[in-house]
Amino acid sequence: MTFDSNRRRFLALAGATGAVGLAGCAGDAPSADGNATTEETDSDGTTTGTTDAESGDSLPEEVGLETLATGFEIPLDVAFAPGADRRYVADQRGRVFVNEGEGVREEPFLDLRETVTVGSETGLLGIALHPDFAQNRRVFVRYSAPPREGTPDGYSHTFVLAEFEATDDGRRAKRDSEETILEIPEPQGNHNAGSVVFGPDGLLYVGVGDGGSGGDQGTGHVEDWYDAVEGGNGQDVTENLLGSVLRIDVDGEASETPRNGGGETADGGQGGKPYAIPEENPFAGDDSAGLPEHFAWGFRNPWRMTFDRGDLLVADVGQSGYEEVSLVKRGGNYGWNVKEATHCYSADDCPDSTPEDVRGGEPLVDPVIEYPHGGEGVTGVSVIGGAVYRGSAMPDLSGVYLFADLAARGRLFAATPPESRGGNDGAGGAGGGSGDGDLWPTRVVDVADDAGKVSRVYSFGRDADGEVYVLASGDDGGGLHRVVPA
Repeated sequence: MTFDSNRRRFLALAGATGAVGLAGCAGDAPSADGNATTEETDSDGTTTGTTDAESGDSLPEEVGLETLATGFEIPLDVAFAPGADRRYVADQRGRVFVNEGEGVREEPFLDLRETVTVGSETGLLGIALHPDFAQNRRVFVRYSAPPREGTPDGYSHTFVLAEFEATDDGRRAKRDSEETILEIPEPQGNHNAGSVVFGPDGLLYVGVGDGGSGGDQGTGHVEDWYDAVEGGNGQDVTENLLGSVLRIDVDGEASETPRNGGGETADGGQGGKPYAIPEENPFAGDDSAGLPEHFAWGFRNPWRMTFDRGDLLVADVGQSGYEEVSLVKRGGNYGWNVKEATHCYSADDCPDSTPEDVRGGEPLVDPVIEYPHGGEGVTGVSVIGGAVYRGSAMPDLSGVYLFADLAARGRLFAATPPESRGGNDGAGGAGGGSGDGDLWPTRVVDVADDAGKVSRVYSFGRDADGEVYVLASGDDGGGLHRVVPA
């Protein structure tokens, strides 16, 4: 991909901390001259869209950060131990650290540095605790490994979803307890997503990027129904699991037929896949229509996902002009590479649905949030997703989706959803998006005093009390911070 000078300057800056292109090779960095479509934002940085929801005027203009831990290299995910003052922080380089109280235990919870491939957008990318972690001590991690059996020659690496068992005190994962849950051949080193989250239905949701490179094209990208742009994996559901959000049941009875994630059977050495396919998945029981792990598709790089009262919000990194966040439901097609957010990608015009002979003419669902790569206000280069605030420290933020861009520069974003949106209990209906096709009003919320802590934002988390946390790097290196009143 060719980057302009602004993009190169940003990558050079990010490269100083090893975060080159971490959340996807989005396009231009925000331009200094503000040369962009200004009709999408108000002077206060609010993305207006067309919505009946509150404009967000009651939101605080600033928030503060309470630092819980620093010293990480590139912290990418956080999980919260139930019933304990303990947080597990996954670092891209291959270790998971334990943050208790005001410090980080010297001995890591898990050390995978000899196993994980690290560079650009590869590494240890996600962590999720089983809903019954307090009893069963099961923990799931998502990482990049060197090419394994079943990964084609010339491919970059292998996507690995693995399970570990923690010790009774919850402070260590038993290294020899690793069980591979899923492997997916990855043709390129980028667009790896990495988010793994349990839904309110107790099922595990897994974000998978489109396989890398630009435009969902090139090596490892299959043909699809859309002729205006060659490729790709985002619009295909039969050849591989790329460009999708998957849903699996890690508590169900294992299937008898293992598969390597590329659509082909493979000898997993475990008598089958160590998970079950939920009966409500779109292609459950009909492999001819699509691979049964699929929950939704049409994604480029679904970097971070979060649930809020049954709603699944997925932040999908854009290509060259726009970033997006979608409200994802079962069987939804979220447009890539026909669309980039609400805009046609690499074409003057484009359809709003697939042809009738492609899954019955399903709609291409628009996001609920989008923002451009240039201009003032809500702009950036790679969306990082976030969490809906449900805490008590800042009641004005209740129900607001807090998120950020990789190039945060001391800024967070706040999106106000319409009050009419309803939860889907992790399953939802076929298709669907915001419910009314409108964009959520989104505005900048500055970080007061401690803006230097969040030069780059990598991820968010939410604890059992509904308080929101930010994983970022800045003046003090990589840190875990809790959002508090300014």
